[in-house]
Amino acid sequence: MPSLPLRYAYFPGCVAQGACRELYQSTQALTQALGIELVELKKASCCGSGTFKEDSQFLEDTVNARNIALAESLNLPLLTHCSTCQGVIGHVDERLKERQTNDPAYVDRINGLLQQEGCSLYKGSTDVTHLLWAIVGDYGLEALAQKVTRKLEGLKCAAFYGCYLLRAQDHLPFDDPFNPQSMENVFRTIGATPVDYRGRTQCCGWPLSSYATDQSFKMAGMHIQEAIAQGADCIVTPCPLCHLNLDSRQPEVEKVIGQKLGLPVLHLPQLIALALGIEPKQLGLDRHIVSTRSVLEKLRLQ
Repeated sequence: MPSLPLRYAYFPGCVAQGACRELYQSTQALTQALGIELVELKKASCCGSGTFKEDSQFLEDTVNARNIALAESLNLPLLTHCSTCQGVIGHVDERLKERQTNDPAYVDRINGLLQQEGCSLYKGSTDVTHLLWAIVGDYGLEALAQKVTRKLEGLKCAAFYGCYLLRAQDHLPFDDPFNPQSMENVFRTIGATPVDYRGRTQCCGWPLSSYATDQSFKMAGMHIQEAIAQGADCIVTPCPLCHLNLDSRQPEVEKVIGQKLGLPVLHLPQLIALALGIEPKQLGLDRHIVSTRSVLEKLRLQ
C-alpha cells in the first residue's frame, strides 16, 4: 500500500458532471474503495477543452492558472479523470512554469488579473495528474492487486488512450507516448486481457464532430471495428469526450459506416471498480448508450 494516504484536489471537469455522470459516480466509488481522498474543487471552471486557445492562448492560460491555483491553495496536486482536461491543464502548467523563468512578466500579467478578481495567485508549486497516472504511479499496481476481489478473467479489453493523455504535455509520466502500456498493465493487474489494435493511441474524432461529422464518425467507427476484429469485449477509455464519440454516438456512427457495431465502451474507473467487487449499478453501467450487458454476462454479474 502507499506509504501515506493519497489526497488530491479533484477537478472533475464538465462532461463527468453532465453527459457522463457515470464517470463522476464511478470515480467516487473507486477512490473511496482505494482509500484515496478527493477534495473537489467546487469553484473550478471549464478548462476550455482546447478551444480557448483558438481565440487566445492568454485566455486559456489565465483560466487554467486559476484552476491550478485552487489546488495550490490546498497544497495538493490537481487530479482529473478526463484526459482532455489533463492535457489542457497539464500543458498550461508546464508552459507557465517555464515562463516563470523565461518570461516572468507573462505570469505576473496573469496573476494581476487573478488578483483583481480576488482569486488565488498561480505559484507553480504543484502538479497536474490524471487518475490513471495516480493509480499507476502513486498508488501502485502491486497495491491495486491486493485490493482485487473479483478478477476480470476472460474479459478482453481494448484500451483507447486518445490524444491528450499521450501528446499534450512535453513530459509524460509513467509511460511511453508512442507505445503506452499503463492501461494494459492495469488490465493485467485486475485479471483482464489487453487487446492490441492500431487505433488505441489515435484520435477518437470528437474534435471534428461539430464541423465534419461524417469524418468524425468514420474515425470512431474505424477504431471500434479494429477493436472488434481483434476480439475485444469492450473498449476502455480514460477520457469522457472519447467516451461520448465511441459510446453515446455509436448508433450514429453505425449509420454513417453502414455496419452494426454494438461494442460496449467503459470508463477506466468503472472497469477497475468492478474488479474491486463494486456492483455495476453503483458504477452507472446502466447509463451507457451501448448496453454493457455483454460485459456483465461475461463476468457472470448478470
